[in-house]
Amino acid sequence: MLSLCGCVRLPPEDKALPDPPLSRIEAAASWSAAADVLQSRCVVCHGCYDAPCQLKLDTYSGIARGGSPRKVFDGARLLAAEPTRLDIDAQDIAGWRQRSFHAVLPESARSDPRASLLVRVLDLKRMHPLPNNQDLARDFTLELDRKQTCADRDHFDEFARAHPLWGMPYGLPSLSDRERTALTNWVVDGAPYAEPAALSPAIEQSIDTWESFLNQPALKSQLMARYLYEHLFLASLYFRDVDKSSATASAVTVPRGAADALFFRLVRSRTPPGARIDEIATRRPFDDPDSHHLYYRLVRRLGPPLSKTHMVYALDAQRLDLFRALFLTPDYEVKRLPGYEPEVAANPFRAFIDIPVKSRYRFLLSEAEFTIMGFIKGPVCRGQIALNVIQDRFWITFLDPDAPRMAKEAAFLAAERPELDMPAEHGSSSLSILWHSYARAHDSYMKKRIALLQSESTASGHGVDLSSIWDGDGTNANAALTVFRHFDNATVVQGLVGGPPQTAWVIDYPLLERIHYLLIAGFDVFGNVGHQLETRVYMDFLRMEGEANFLLLLPPARRAELVANWYRGATGGGLERVKSELLGETGLPNIEYKTRKPELELFEMLRSRVRPVLATRYELPPVETALTRLAAVRGVAASWLPEASFLSLRDGAETTHFSILRESAHTNVAHLFGESARRIKEEDALTVTPGFATAYPNALFAIERNQLDAFVDAIARLDGEPAYRALRMRYGVLRNSPQFWPHSDQINAANHALGPIDSGLFDYNRLEPL
Repeated sequence: MLSLCGCVRLPPEDKALPDPPLSRIEAAASWSAAADVLQSRCVVCHGCYDAPCQLKLDTYSGIARGGSPRKVFDGARLLAAEPTRLDIDAQDIAGWRQRSFHAVLPESARSDPRASLLVRVLDLKRMHPLPNNQDLARDFTLELDRKQTCADRDHFDEFARAHPLWGMPYGLPSLSDRERTALTNWVVDGAPYAEPAALSPAIEQSIDTWESFLNQPALKSQLMARYLYEHLFLASLYFRDVDKSSATASAVTVPRGAADALFFRLVRSRTPPGARIDEIATRRPFDDPDSHHLYYRLVRRLGPPLSKTHMVYALDAQRLDLFRALFLTPDYEVKRLPGYEPEVAANPFRAFIDIPVKSRYRFLLSEAEFTIMGFIKGPVCRGQIALNVIQDRFWITFLDPDAPRMAKEAAFLAAERPELDMPAEHGSSSLSILWHSYARAHDSYMKKRIALLQSESTASGHGVDLSSIWDGDGTNANAALTVFRHFDNATVVQGLVGGPPQTAWVIDYPLLERIHYLLIAGFDVFGNVGHQLETRVYMDFLRMEGEANFLLLLPPARRAELVANWYRGATGGGLERVKSELLGETGLPNIEYKTRKPELELFEMLRSRVRPVLATRYELPPVETALTRLAAVRGVAASWLPEASFLSLRDGAETTHFSILRESAHTNVAHLFGESARRIKEEDALTVTPGFATAYPNALFAIERNQLDAFVDAIARLDGEPAYRALRMRYGVLRNSPQFWPHSDQINAANHALGPIDSGLFDYNRLEPL
């Protein structure tokens, strides 16, 4: 099927009569050529919901919607904003125009395609290419939270006069003549769109199987489906046992950056399986659907996967069996489905009290990386204030679901669920910060939780030991994770990456579930400043809870020393809260230590505990001695590198790629503001990993293998801005380099080769001005 964007092909100005309409094959070829350019040159900055001017160029519907001057992220708004989620909050162009979106394509048969914004911004770049100066900060505003200039068609001339260098791609090299011609011709051709190929019978059958499973009439099944939806609504779902080759051939070529699978998202619909999907659009997945009929349906995701938002989750026969075993086989009864009142729906301990705690925990653990990834890749991860609640690198392990303590956990949660209120209960326009209320409730919860731990120790006759840590059941690599924070974004990977971290978390079921309902299901990116701050301060409690679980495995005296180091600079009530949260349990662990730094022994014990399932994808090979030396760089020299860099190491015909991640040291992460004042650059460190360990590179380096030692030496000697600039000039792939786009294609292709299913295109909105 072929769709046209409101206009037909217009003739060149010297022709008296228009050309005949494009044939289906011509239109498909025009769209294919344009889509390849859009997805390799434009989506790298205009792919996410927070793209500049909200202009999403990853799908045809995003291009047709156009741009808006309204920011998705606004830390100062007093009332929640109207959501503008593509394909959800408006269903046609007229709906988006009512929401302040302006066109970038011609929308009338009488409109000259050459006057469309998309063509004009390309022309502006062709007339005014990037300047020769090496640092583009003089000519461009490149900060992520910069003031945006989102000119519409009527104001473009004024914009071009004020900012002649701001053609597209913004702050990056021009498109090639071939690429620009492909886009311009497509617009002149009427911006045709070729629908994606029809789904194969195998995929259609998989959709039928899963929609039937999720829409069974029994109350037990309905409760299960609601729980699954509220945890999988952001997922890129794919059918692991049906590969992409089973889809019928498309007239559109597979673009660079496409994954080797078809992806879907789980939605709530007013219409049943077999009928056209009528998605129920609510701010949060647990909001009242306001519909007498509700069905769970699978909608295909279009456009290339983006590393920033791509969270894959496999559906297959094995997963179906797991869900049956966890949610339908256990002997429990559901007499009544939970309502959608905020105090119930926003709190999973109330809404899903009938589902056994062990079943819920096993579900979350089975894909724990995905569960944590929602916090990392979901909307909450955008912004420094949202992420300065966590350290720059820490390890995560989990409480064993078969530990004796879990038997008491269910009864404890049933009794204490009123004291686990979540900020989402108060909506998206909270006008007051309820920190003290949350603090009192959390104090009460923690006191009772500590009493539970002490009673468990008394009953067992000894304190906690390594047997309480989940070992992945001997098969699941989700048992050990590493989180990296890169100032205003973050990454989570499987494995215990790097040397011993400063801190670690041990996560149990109540903590893992609250992380999801605080930062993923309950967080509204369109919410007001009150909602965002409430979410941030609540996360303080959850961070300390994870740290406290880790500290329980250490001797009490060492716990106090570590807490004093982690929270340097905390004073007054803040310090008292830290001590209360982290040092309330005084029992001895049932672990024998031999050194004065037992935490280092514990890190090795944790590694041994999960070794059979430990992922090593991001561990440096022993043969990379120079890169091991780079990872040992500490202090001020490390502080001059950006948060995340990619290093491409050429060795003859082969190129190997690595990530260089800076760990920024702080006196503490217990305060909302003043992060720069809490920096301790003398304690900064580096982690070097194979592959690509961030969605947002800040700097790109490309060197020959025989340059590696000199490159490492130069980094070890960094002592200021001039030295770092010299490093970038010698080894960097700069924004204005003629090699930028070929290098971009190379690293995106390499990333795809490393993970054909879970990879996505990188986002260049955080590239340095250099």
